[in-house]
Amino acid sequence: MVASDSFAEFLREQLAPLGRVTMRRMFGKTGVFCDGAMFGMVTDNMLYFRVDDHNREAFREAEAFPPLNYGKKGATIDLSFWRAPERLFDEPDELVDWARLALAAARRVAAKRKRTAPGRS
Repeated sequence: MVASDSFAEFLREQLAPLGRVTMRRMFGKTGVFCDGAMFGMVTDNMLYFRVDDHNREAFREAEAFPPLNYGKKGATIDLSFWRAPERLFDEPDELVDWARLALAAARRVAAKRKRTAPGRS
């Protein structure tokens, strides 16, 4: 389920220090973007941040929740998005800190995709 309008607006306000935060519905969820990089996803008004090897340790607290996932051919596929702890919504500065780490991960993923795309040099 996609983000409600009120939750999307709340996130845009809270994450404004990152830059221009936009949201786009995709695959029955809502992608959270900053300058074209998708660093988060929302489903059922729960925020998930992009995780990679560089920020995994900082996001250790989020391991208490299952990662964002989907079903395919009877199997569950985990995505590299971990649920933001609810307490972050009461700690705006820390929420932005986590978002910055997720944005950095999203940019690393995008850079890696550009390097490995066929026909790119």
